Order: sequence, then structure tokens, then C-alpha cells
Amino acid sequence: MKNYSAIREFILLGLSIDPNIQDTLFVLFLLIYLFTLMGNFLMLLVTRADSHLHMPMYFFLRQLSFLDLCHSSVTVPKMLENLLSESKTIFVESCLAQAFFVFATGGTEACLLAVMAYDRYVAITSPLLYGQVMSNQLCVGMVWGSWGLAFADALINILLALNLDYCEDQTVPHFSCELSSLFPLSCSDTSTNFTLLLCSSVLHFFGTFLMIVFSYARIVSTILSISSTSGRGKAFSTCSSHLTTVTSFYGSGFLSYLLPTSGSPLEMMFSLQYSVVTPMLNPLIYSLQNKEVKAAVGRMFRKYFHSFM
Repeated sequence: MKNYSAIREFILLGLSIDPNIQDTLFVLFLLIYLFTLMGNFLMLLVTRADSHLHMPMYFFLRQLSFLDLCHSSVTVPKMLENLLSESKTIFVESCLAQAFFVFATGGTEACLLAVMAYDRYVAITSPLLYGQVMSNQLCVGMVWGSWGLAFADALINILLALNLDYCEDQTVPHFSCELSSLFPLSCSDTSTNFTLLLCSSVLHFFGTFLMIVFSYARIVSTILSISSTSGRGKAFSTCSSHLTTVTSFYGSGFLSYLLPTSGSPLEMMFSLQYSVVTPMLNPLIYSLQNKEVKAAVGRMFRKYFHSFM
């Protein structure tokens, strides 16, 4: 047995050991990452610059885009480096730091999606009071609360993981460092760590998921009470983008964390969907399904086009 200070590096197995496949994967995930950067930066620019989008819904969308940039940048650059590297190593400190930020940004996104569900709930069930209820102070407070709660949760789990000793086996069966993948490598008793991680996941992710379900239950009830078909369609259209994002995030996230950390292809697929693909899809979902965002993007491109003519 070696202690924590003696073991300096872990080996991330990644997605494949075949060099030809690694080259293909590098090109694929580099393109995905570039699209993620461009899409989310565009969403940040549009929601900030267009005066028609200075509303709580788009304030939260701007926070989601920034969060997707952070969440993707925590894992993808190191994954791309390992796809071109033969050693595929990561320092223990860097691995724990990556695990912290994966947990923190993922937890923040779960909270933010619950906040966005509440925003839609207020907008549809109390449209006349929407501006009064969703004040700028409340919106900023809920965003800061999301970041603070998630980072505190991640910090508690990481501080407890710092005391673990690690064995000779330094191989992480994953393309990134996550707490659930590191615990099996430890020679220490990890029962407390597993219990804390389980409680954190249940309270944080399932708690926010229940808040979203409750909000949408009230939203659906309100929409069904609308007499006109066009009114029901218009009300539902304001929620469709958020509902698609929630399904993508929670569906892949829950399946990723519920599967055992064995490095199986199925586990890898859900992890990639959760941490790599979803941040790229969110700008597409909102730009394609939301008429206001689509119109704002069109106005911005026409403005810049005419400025160059």
C-alpha cells in the first residue's frame, strides 16, 4: 500500500486504446467542443445585446450558457489531450480538482434548471404578477444561491476525499475524474465517502428534479384549463425548450450515476451525453425552439451583415 502523498498520478483509460480510433475521436470531440464554445458564446452575446431578451427567462438562459461553457471546459480539454497522448496521466491534485468542478458545475446546472422551471411556473400561472414576482433581485439571488449550494456540496465531498489513501492500482476506468470513479482505487474505508456522495446526490439532484416535476405539474394543470387551443399551444411553446434541456440533462445524468463505475461502453455513452454533448445541444435547442431567440439571432446577423456592407 502507498499513501496519498506517495501516489502522484492516476491513469485515465479514456474511450479507446486503439490509435486509429483515438484520432477519429479527437477530431469528433474537438468539433463538438468548438461548436459548444461558439454556440454558448453566441447565446451569451445575443441575450446580452438584444433589448427584447432582457427578461428573467433569458437572464437564466444566459447563466445556463455560461455554465455549459464551464462544465464542458472542465473535462473536454483534458480528454482531447489524452486522446493524443500515450501516457494518459493526470496528477492526483489535478484529478481531485477536476472531480470538484465536475460536481460543482453539474450541481449548479441542476439547481439552475429548477430555478428556470419556477420561472416558467410563475410566467404561466401568474402572468400579471410575473414582473413583480420575478424581480431582478430575486433572479440574481437564485442564481448565486445555485452556485453557492452546489460549490458547498462539492467542497464537502472533496475535503473528505482528500484524506483517502490510494493503492497500487492507479487506473481510472473513465475519460475524466469523478468521485465515484476514484473511491474504488482507495485502500481506505470509503463507506463514509459513499454515504455522503449518495446523500448529496439524492438531496441535490433528486431534490431539484422533484421541484421541476412539481412546477410542471402546476404548469400542465394551468395550460389544460386554458379554453383556446392557440392559447394552450402558445403557453406550452414557452416551456418546450426548457423541458427538452431538462430531459437531456437529467436523463443522461441519472443513468450515468446509477450505473456502476466499471468503465463499460454504456456508462461512457451516458457520461459523454451528460458532460460533453448536452452543453453543445442546449444553444441549439433554445435557438431552434424559441421564437424570440431565433428572431434575436436573425436581427444580430442582419445588423452585423449591414455594418460590413
